[in-house]
Amino acid sequence: MSKLLSKTFLWMCVGLIVTFLTGYVVSTNENMLLAIFQNNLYWILFILEFVLVIFFSARVNKMSPTTAKICFILYSFVNGLTFSSIFVLFEISSIIYVFLITALIFGIFGAIGYFTKIDLHGFGLYLLMALVGTLIATAINIIFLNSTSFDLILSIIFILIFIGLTAYDVQHVKELSESGVDNDVAAINGAFELYLDFINIFLHLIQIIGDAKD
Repeated sequence: MSKLLSKTFLWMCVGLIVTFLTGYVVSTNENMLLAIFQNNLYWILFILEFVLVIFFSARVNKMSPTTAKICFILYSFVNGLTFSSIFVLFEISSIIYVFLITALIFGIFGAIGYFTKIDLHGFGLYLLMALVGTLIATAINIIFLNSTSFDLILSIIFILIFIGLTAYDVQHVKELSESGVDNDVAAINGAFELYLDFINIFLHLIQIIGDAKD
């Protein structure tokens, strides 16, 4: 494995640890949970996450390595605050189980992206288009339909999209490495993309197979 890919996976793991640890700690503090979910703070955090994604994606290549790292950790932390709901809604054993399944799926399709000789660039565009369409369909379902069956179908589609994006993103980092790119900013950018892939696979998997608390 290349040095760039190794750093990318290392930073992705750091982001996941920050998110899961933050979520768990918040879930054990009733006052923090009430502050987040019984006030407008949840929506503020949700909007902040969205803004950070847009800002990071647009500006990461112009950032210093230190700024890129701070932004990535900040996003992982903010995501962890809202992620605390997972620890409230689902059994811890189920969270661990789904995490391991997610890691297995992520590892398999990451390996496919790394070893395949097929150029996945064209697939990436279609996956992003499918992601936008699925997000719109999700918004329509939440606002107008509120259908649990449709929600299940959308969750499956989301999983398939982010599985495909995992292979695409790993191949992209590999290509950067082979072209001679090896710097912390590229590693953080790749880590951010793979982090989003992992988190989204996990979130939609746990909605389907997670064991909810009574």
